[in-house]
Amino acid sequence: MNSRVTIGLAGLLLLGAIFVGYWGLVLSRQPVPVAAPVAPPIAAVSVEKTVAAAEDQTRQPVVVLTHDVPPFTPLTAADLSVEKLRNPPAGSLNNIDQAIGRTPWRHLSAGTWLSDDSFEAGGTLARMIRSNERALAVAVDEVIGAAGQLVPGDYVDVLLFLRQDTSNLQQSAQIVVPAMRVLGVGEQYGLTNDGQSASPALSADDKLKQDQRRIAARTVVLAVPEQLLSRLMLATQVGTLRLAVRSSEEQRLAKYWAGENQATGKLDSANSQLFQFTQLALGAAPKSPAIGGHGGSTRPAIEVIRGNQLTQQTP
Repeated sequence: MNSRVTIGLAGLLLLGAIFVGYWGLVLSRQPVPVAAPVAPPIAAVSVEKTVAAAEDQTRQPVVVLTHDVPPFTPLTAADLSVEKLRNPPAGSLNNIDQAIGRTPWRHLSAGTWLSDDSFEAGGTLARMIRSNERALAVAVDEVIGAAGQLVPGDYVDVLLFLRQDTSNLQQSAQIVVPAMRVLGVGEQYGLTNDGQSASPALSADDKLKQDQRRIAARTVVLAVPEQLLSRLMLATQVGTLRLAVRSSEEQRLAKYWAGENQATGKLDSANSQLFQFTQLALGAAPKSPAIGGHGGSTRPAIEVIRGNQLTQQTP
């Protein structure tokens, strides 16, 4: 009798365990209720909208390109979009109608903000110099080019060394042209007059390769005042050049050759500070005393230039 009761109780417990396990399985499959998002207070939403509207009023519209545009291609509305900037670039267009139908003379990249300068003719170098300057390329090596450390935007003094020879009785060294702005080194260029980069945007790997090519570059492009262009050209042919880098702390360098009041004086000073290089002095070389003739009268002397030597001869 006891064994039958025990078997019955065991069966009941077994059924209970099965029922409890099944019920637990059903409960575990039921989705957990997600709490409904709490809506922000109406006052907070109103404040955010007010702040956004106030910030939008302080921003100015700027016309930008939505994709790359090749040169000599008229712009359409599909090429343009308007973005609002807090500090718009000076001279930027603010209406799409101002750009539709106009033709750029150079390649423009996507994201470029447009101004009237975007449609003016001229290549990279032409947009990097002032109206009274000329861009001139000078051959360099690791010694002439300051050990390959020149970068666009540096200012350099152009030095000339003349060796002693039969036509040059005394060796000399002098600054031919001071404070020349470096426009480009090899394939790398600086900023244009409107503050944009003259070189396209590069990835980190491409920039590293460009820096390596810059160090090994064999040409440097300088911005030369028009009046001193012929002197620098002659200097590259008659002697050995060196480019001496000037300190970035000289804040006046950015306007060294600019300004109507000072530019003339600087040109005259550069023309007079010459030694044994008189054919480039533009008439600033000292005159030899004239040889007296009959009765103490003087006869005009004739200047004779042989290479880099200037002599006075009386007929």
